[in-house]
Amino acid sequence: MLQKGHSKVQTNAIAKYIGVNPSRFKALVEVYLNGPYRITQRAAWPLSICVERKPSLINPHLKKTLDFLQKPDIHDAVKRNTMRALQFIEIPKRFHGQVVDVCFHYIQNPQVAVAIRVSSMTVLSRVIKGQPDLVKEFKIVLEDQLPYGSPAFISRASKIMREMA
Repeated sequence: MLQKGHSKVQTNAIAKYIGVNPSRFKALVEVYLNGPYRITQRAAWPLSICVERKPSLINPHLKKTLDFLQKPDIHDAVKRNTMRALQFIEIPKRFHGQVVDVCFHYIQNPQVAVAIRVSSMTVLSRVIKGQPDLVKEFKIVLEDQLPYGSPAFISRASKIMREMA
């Protein structure tokens, strides 16, 4: 199905086929992680939809997914949809350091697409709750980025800063 093309209809059909079936989701993750490049890009969107619908599907694959995010030269669609998926899950503490690093990297890099940056803000704000030093650092980063941010960046950053106040 991923070879047939890339559209919202196709993506929704794939997500519907996978549903909440762990073995089908595992197959999607394997394709997402192992490519080829164009198929990885196409697999990212249905992956995020499936995680939104049933967050626990990603749990057995979380480490591999986070490691994949740190590979050089992955497509923006992969970054965007992976960060989108992470917004819907409770990230275990053992992965917090890795997630914090990835999120700070995306947020601070103006070359990263705004959708990736705003999803990273949401993920990071959830992971660092109760950690005053990281919250303070996060606020500083957001304040530094605001003058250069797009409307979407400014809106999300403002909302998150209000929530952290």
